[in-house]
Amino acid sequence: MNKIEQDLTNLITKDPTVINENANKDSATFSTMRDLTAGVVSKSYALDYLLPKHVAEAHTNGDIHFHDLDYHPFQPLTNCCLIDAESMLKNGFQIGNASVTSPKSIQTASAQLVQIIANVSSSQYGGCTIDRVDELLSCYAKYNEIKHRKLAAQFVEKEHIETYIDYQITQDIDDAIESLEYEINTLYTSNGQTPFVTLGFGLGTDRYSRKIQRAILQTRIKGLGKDRITAIFPKLVFSIKKGINYSKDDPNYDIKQLALECSTKRMYPDILNYDKTVEILGDFKAPMGCRSFLPLWKNEDGEGENNGRCNLGVVTLNIPRIALESKGNMESFWKLFHERMQVMHDALVYRIERLEQATPDNAPILYKNGAFKHRLTDEDSVMSLFKGKRATLSIGYIGLYEAAIVFYGANWEKTSKGKAFTLDILKAMKVYQLKWTEIYDIWFSIYSTPSESLTERFCRLDREKFGNIADITSKGYYQNSFHYDVRKDITPFEKIDFEKDYPFYASGGYIHYCEYPKLTHNIKALEAVWDYSYDKISYLGTNIPIDHCRLCDFKGDFKTTKTGYQCPDCGNNDPKTVDVVKRTCGYLGNPVQRPTIEGRHKEMCARVKHMKDRSI
Repeated sequence: MNKIEQDLTNLITKDPTVINENANKDSATFSTMRDLTAGVVSKSYALDYLLPKHVAEAHTNGDIHFHDLDYHPFQPLTNCCLIDAESMLKNGFQIGNASVTSPKSIQTASAQLVQIIANVSSSQYGGCTIDRVDELLSCYAKYNEIKHRKLAAQFVEKEHIETYIDYQITQDIDDAIESLEYEINTLYTSNGQTPFVTLGFGLGTDRYSRKIQRAILQTRIKGLGKDRITAIFPKLVFSIKKGINYSKDDPNYDIKQLALECSTKRMYPDILNYDKTVEILGDFKAPMGCRSFLPLWKNEDGEGENNGRCNLGVVTLNIPRIALESKGNMESFWKLFHERMQVMHDALVYRIERLEQATPDNAPILYKNGAFKHRLTDEDSVMSLFKGKRATLSIGYIGLYEAAIVFYGANWEKTSKGKAFTLDILKAMKVYQLKWTEIYDIWFSIYSTPSESLTERFCRLDREKFGNIADITSKGYYQNSFHYDVRKDITPFEKIDFEKDYPFYASGGYIHYCEYPKLTHNIKALEAVWDYSYDKISYLGTNIPIDHCRLCDFKGDFKTTKTGYQCPDCGNNDPKTVDVVKRTCGYLGNPVQRPTIEGRHKEMCARVKHMKDRSI
């Protein structure tokens, strides 16, 4: 049996390493299975016929990981992006046979956003973001005011007009945002999944932006359907800025309180600290989907431009393997590191070469209808939207924790030499990043890879090669990017202090997480962590137990067992009546309905074990 036959057999027989590679894809459905089947063929063809031979071999043996081989390079697709929704709504766009004009209400604007998100998600393979959505939709809520004011002038007594208008607009906004959430969660893209979409919001201070922010948070708190389950998408990223919503004297402090409540009940929103984000990236913007960030970029008019830009893909380096191969010899480590970086270079450059073959007709929503801002003609090169350092191409990494163990032992976090070593790895990557950026005129970025299935894949391959090594391959997974060991007890404040240095070197993609016990009774404790993070880190996620048993109404942290998750109160483990939501990468996932692979499950179990009974 050849490789592609074996892969297809593994898919048909539901091999977990194949069907659970993406925790947000429901492999039981025909549409997802069709996508997975096409992915097996695309990946096999790419490895056998497209990728440079040494790059394909490095991916297969686990030296590197060429991400999303089921999509790229078989097709010259882009990865993730910030959609230029503002210009699309303002100027109109084309989808299929429909020519869409600028909306005249917030309800229509929200509906159009869903169609844009669905089409963009089907034209690329990564996440997409609508940034500052509150301020964007606020403009269209003004049309609602005009309509209601005309009606009120005819039918409402003068002294009640403003109250009437405020009530009607609030209802319109609430209905629009609730529809937005439901429509996103009922969509299936051509990738066989709900769109990986993020909404950035929180900085708008006008009347309607505030109402939209409230509606986003209240809709998420309310939950989906009659069972009020936690929505997995859209990912919510709430921006915090001093003078806007940070402290009690700020005009939007009340919205921050609602965001805190939402986070304790639904795990989202994550927060984006304005000043630290600007310090790291050069200006402010939300991530593209999960954690991929764009650097400051100015157009020909000298204006900062973020919406309409994208990422072209990721290749990740297996850093623990280099450390293991060096056998603890630092000179050998750096020699091997530089050799592997040359393979990384060749893999990343091949992504560029493949994208040069794309045409505007391949993805009209991106190239011709405004998602990438500049609307190209059939004669234009898509590379014009990527060159000039406008797009990013990512140098990923995983397992700084395990690499440092080889040289400094399992408690290296407590040594200055251990941490300096991990930072030196990123500094060495940055030298390559800046060099390659100048050569190819595309911004190479250093990316703290979300890893998902890669936490298990690299570790499994290295365990086969090096054996069962304590605290490295023995765990069954590698630690994600620069994150502190999930098995160790540490307060959120200590974790923030430890991790805060890394994004300055890995600014192309990062996120920090803190783990908590149930906090619905103690929102001020979460606020203390958020406030502490403001001057230290840019992007912070809240990992908190929000599991729900629909039989006994228990809400909190389910038991983890060999067969899945179990309600600690009534023992219920029926997937049909339990809602288990865990963060499996930058996004949330339901590991009951869509099980994660073994290594990722082990990592989540380690987190849960050390969350219990923790005080902050």
